This record gives sequence, C-alpha cells and structure tokens, in this order.
Amino acid sequence: MRSYAAVDLGASSGRVMVGRVGPDSLELAEAHRFVNRPVRVPEGLRWDILSLYAGVLDGLRAAGQVDSVGIDSWAVDYGLLDADGALLGNPVHYRDARTEGVAGKVWATVPAAELYAATGIQYAPFNTLYQLVADRLAGAERLLLVPDLLTYWLTGEQGTELTNASTTQLIDPRTRDWSYDVAARLGIGLELFAPLRRPGDPAGLLRDEVLEETGLTGPVPVTAVGSHDTASAVAAVPAAGERFAYICTGTWSLAGLELTAPVLTEESRAANFTNELGLDGTVRYLRNIMGLWLLQECVRAWGDPDLGALLREAAAAPALRSVVDAGDAAFLAPGRMPERIAEACRATGQPVPGTPGEITRCILDSLALAHRRAIADAQRLADHPVDVVHIVGGGTRNALLCQLTADACGLPVVAGPTEAAALGNVLVQARTHGLVGDRSGMRRLLARTQPLTRYEPQGSAERWRAAQDRLATR
Repeated sequence: MRSYAAVDLGASSGRVMVGRVGPDSLELAEAHRFVNRPVRVPEGLRWDILSLYAGVLDGLRAAGQVDSVGIDSWAVDYGLLDADGALLGNPVHYRDARTEGVAGKVWATVPAAELYAATGIQYAPFNTLYQLVADRLAGAERLLLVPDLLTYWLTGEQGTELTNASTTQLIDPRTRDWSYDVAARLGIGLELFAPLRRPGDPAGLLRDEVLEETGLTGPVPVTAVGSHDTASAVAAVPAAGERFAYICTGTWSLAGLELTAPVLTEESRAANFTNELGLDGTVRYLRNIMGLWLLQECVRAWGDPDLGALLREAAAAPALRSVVDAGDAAFLAPGRMPERIAEACRATGQPVPGTPGEITRCILDSLALAHRRAIADAQRLADHPVDVVHIVGGGTRNALLCQLTADACGLPVVAGPTEAAALGNVLVQARTHGLVGDRSGMRRLLARTQPLTRYEPQGSAERWRAAQDRLATR
C-alpha cells in the first residue's frame, strides 16, 4: 500500500486527507481540517489565502510521510503574481460584487450565443472571464488558479491544470486547449496563464523549505489531479456503466452527466448547462444549483442550532408547501437568508415558512426539485438516459435530502462517498503509480471499499410535477 495526501479546499473549510491505496484496498483518514473564512475588507470580499496555505502546511505535517501530494479546490478564482513571482494581493472571492454588469460588456464584443458555442460554459456572474474583464491587471505577469497557486508555493513550479482551467470560460471543450479567438476578441492575453497540465501530470517536488517546515523527507512529488474539486468528485462516483447521473453536493449542488463530448447547442445554453472537462477526455455536463449554501446561511443566521434536531423538524413539516428556485442568483450573496427565502415565497403567493424547521423543509424540497429539473433536462439535452442518480459529497450525510431527491427524480439514489473529492484526488495520484487502472477500475474499487446507502423513490411523482409547474408559473 502507498499513502497519498489529498489537499481538498472547499468554500467554507479545507482539509488534508491521507489515502492509503493497495490493489484491492482504499482507506481515507483526515489528517487536519481548518476553516476557510473569507474576509470583507474596504475594497471587497477576499480569500485569506495565506491562512489556507498555513492550513495546508499544518496538514502535511500531520499527514506524515506520503508518496505524493495533490491539491483540489473550488473553481474560477485566482491569484495574480508579479514578475518576481510574488502575490499581488489576496484573491478576490467569487461572491464579490465587482462583476455585476460585466457580462453585458463582454457580450457586446462576443455575443452570449457565440461565447457558449466556443467554450460551452454556462453563464454565471463570477466566471473567471468576467472577473478578468473587471480586474485591474496592471503589474500582473502571471495568473494562477487557486490550487495552482498553492502548488506553486509548495514546489516553485507553475502550471494551469486543465479541469479547473475549463471553468474559466477560456477553454475550447472540443480541442481541450485555449479558445484563442475568444481571448483575442476580449483582449485577454493568454500569456498570463502558465502551461496547461492534465490530471496525472507531475507538478514538481516539495521545496526544501516546505520539507523542513512539514518534517517530510524528500523527494516528495506533487501530482496534478482533477484540481477542480468537482472533477475529483465525479472521478469518485462509484457507478457501474455509463447510465448514471451525479449530484456533487456541498455549498453547491452540481447535477449532471459524464459525457464523451460537449453539448454546445443553443437549447443547452438557454437551459444554463455547462461543459467542464473531466478525467480521460470526459465532459462534466452539469448545472450549478445554489446547494446547501441556502441552509448553511440560515443555520449561521439562527446561531448554529443542532442540525439533527433541525432536520427532524423539517421531516415533520408539510411537504412541498412552499418552494423557491434554488438556482436563483438572488440567493448568491451572503446574509439575511431566512428573510430572503420568506420574501421569495411571499412574492410568489405561497405560504411563508415561519419556523426554522419549515424554512429548512422549504430549502430541501426546493433543492430536490432543482435536482429533478437538472437531471431531466440533462438527459433530454444530451440524449443520454440514466437509471440511477449518485449523490456524493457532504449532502450524503443529509438522509432527508437524499430521499427527497429520489422521490423527486423517480429514480433510485445511491449516496456516497462523502469525501468524494478527496478520494478522486487520491485515486488519480495512485493511478500514476500503477496501483489502480482506468476510471472503471477506480469506480469498482470505490464501490467495493466505501460505505454506500441506497434510497428508493417513494410517493407520487405527480406532486413533484405540480410543484415544478407551480414554481414555473410564478
């Protein structure tokens, strides 16, 4: 067996996990977990990237000797470096308001339909492309996406990992290379980006100073993984065959299909589906849904009550009494989430949930309904039917959400693994050492070794159709 450190950074926390992999074994243990707390300063919302890097170093120290390190994180955000490789400032948070109105300026040069046909990336106000147009790039010689920035600090080597690069809206998903035409028309110099890397490529060795600080004995390689956490999570979906949908749950819900080619039709653009790149030439065809962010913000506003008690109250609340559009950008910003959900229900003429349990039930019903829409739309737009839905990530701990998703989709749901991004990260590293085979082999190993829970659909599908119709006509 060999050991691999997976640095897995989410929007609210980071963790360093240690995976031990053998020909027929896969174990994962947490070495260190740390808070990822953005900071609001006068100029806007920023990531505390130095705190995150300190957490990574602490985690590697706690992990002990490993055979390789891989890093994955959320997408779209980046750090800018000067000519000497020094960071010019803390990376801007994707929820910062600086990109408001920028998309219209971009579309005046590259119309939205042309942009989608070239890059396949759905519209989101925080896409890297819009951040670049809004940014002051004076003095910047290099742009590194967040996991690539941390890799650079660990190794001294710069690269741009492809699965994460595909979220920038500057990659052509057909060629799996830069969309040179889009960049040229918008005046974005692609020389800002380091050379592209692919999952499994070497990304350097831990620097001597890092070895000294972590207590590790070199050489310790860093391996490029699916550095977009969703790419790593999809790699860890324990599916058999190709007729499956996935939902990667956490702060966001990413619901869709694994395809061999992008879907770049106008109908797909209108449905706001994205074509992000995955392992081994695959495309992650999915829709971004606001996810458990809605509940996280409510829990924060309520003073962090016991989540188990809250979910029991939600389970006892009336089903589908009120629903909101879980993909609505109105819920993107932090703050006042219970009031904003109540306002959305009031504005659409639905009963207004009053208690925390009722609001939680509204959120979970709304997420299940959004999962239903996304998976049905993906099958239709890609002409790719599915027999099962796999839920991976933090939402697997929420049995009520898993059951509601099965009910809403009318399909069995297989929940697990919870730490999918870290497991996908580990397995790509292990694959470079020949310990696992292709994606199918990785998935068979996951299915044999990880705890999974199956939920069968219950109740009538008609009530979900009625709720969807009710929401659509408001």
